[in-house]
Amino acid sequence: MENIKVMGFTLFVFSVGLLHFISLACGAPLAPALFVFGDSLFDSGNNNLLPTVSKANFKPYGVDFVRGDTGRFSNGRLVPDFIAEFLGLPYPPPSISIRISTPVTGLNYASASCGILPETGQFLGKCLSLDDQIDLFQHTVKSSLPKHFKGRPKEQSEHLSKSIFVVCIGSNDYMSNYLKLNAYDTSKLYSPQAFAQHLLDKLSAQFRRLHSLGARKVVMYEIGPIGCTPSMTRKKKHSGKCVEESNQLVAYFNDDLLGMLQNLTSTLPNSIFVRGHAHWLGYDAIINPSKYGLLDTSNPCCKTWANGTSACIPELKPCPNPNQHYFFDGYHLTETAYSVLAGACINDRSVCSPTLRELVQM
Repeated sequence: MENIKVMGFTLFVFSVGLLHFISLACGAPLAPALFVFGDSLFDSGNNNLLPTVSKANFKPYGVDFVRGDTGRFSNGRLVPDFIAEFLGLPYPPPSISIRISTPVTGLNYASASCGILPETGQFLGKCLSLDDQIDLFQHTVKSSLPKHFKGRPKEQSEHLSKSIFVVCIGSNDYMSNYLKLNAYDTSKLYSPQAFAQHLLDKLSAQFRRLHSLGARKVVMYEIGPIGCTPSMTRKKKHSGKCVEESNQLVAYFNDDLLGMLQNLTSTLPNSIFVRGHAHWLGYDAIINPSKYGLLDTSNPCCKTWANGTSACIPELKPCPNPNQHYFFDGYHLTETAYSVLAGACINDRSVCSPTLRELVQM
């Protein structure tokens, strides 16, 4: 048993599922491991073990997931789950739930309410910032994985170089920091453009650290259209379907993300940093729901606290057709929406270039 100190504490469901079946039938996964970093959009249960109000380990979360209410903020699978299926790998388990043997096939380090900046979201309780998540990955690389590659460091390096790293983080740096005027003074210290650059500078340093630990194939999803979430649209006056002022805030970050990732690819040896160009895809699904088999892209499926603007109220039944909704609660997406974001990155060069299908062959 290992003791790890962290912050003082000891398109498309069918196509992705078919690819998973094919990869399993062929026997070998498309990549040796999947490592996941991010916030509540990717958290598969890390926050279950942290003293925070940001948890989803109760029904109706997981109502359509084979393992039930694991801590995923959705009715079913998340983007990393669909990617794991495509790769032919098990779902990466929450990293801080591992107590005996670290799986060689990958881990999920994502933590709800946290962000790129260490202070983001901490008013809700303890969470793992991206720095904390990389600390845990460093422990994996330095202390856990060597047990699988005894005396063979080159094999471990090759294992990591062929593994896929997926990251989705940054929305909380806006929603639970920059726009949280009663808890942070960030918006007084930074203009929107300067704050976006501040985040990108910090993220670039974090990605350089990931590279130094062995990561080579990294996919970073853009920040989604936060101005379209029920938590925003039900609180702020706006015309149209979304609060475009809030969407513009994250656009400053998204617009410069590709250049930052291209710079990392050109300067860090043997690396490929891919932008998941997902903001427009999420926005298009919200504005044109019928294109994606959706009926409702404005209202949460579950009954939530604070008039649809927050998390699901425990144990209440959700809507009868969750996968016709875009939002499951006031912030998070349904399995259908996540399948669109995952499937497009796997198959569509306009979303991920190279696509995940191409990336595993590089």
